[in-house]
Amino acid sequence: MQTDDKKQAYWDKNLRLTAVLLGIWFVVTYVVVFFAPAINQISFLGFPLAFYMGAQGALIIYVAIIAYYAWTMNRLDREYGVAEEEN
Repeated sequence: MQTDDKKQAYWDKNLRLTAVLLGIWFVVTYVVVFFAPAINQISFLGFPLAFYMGAQGALIIYVAIIAYYAWTMNRLDREYGVAEEEN
């Protein structure tokens, strides 16, 4: 990092990404459970949607969130020149 503006831009992108991913996590974790009776009217792979999300869907989304965050942060690190050196 050479300038404070560049550091601030890196930090802003990191915070924006984190906020979006935490929003997705919140919806998957709490909103689906809160509206479960209404959401169960929808069937996904033969199961009520809220049941599927509680049993398997949320876990798949959590793994996707982690993978996307790691991939995006590696890309941002390279873009802003703060990536770790690979051996």
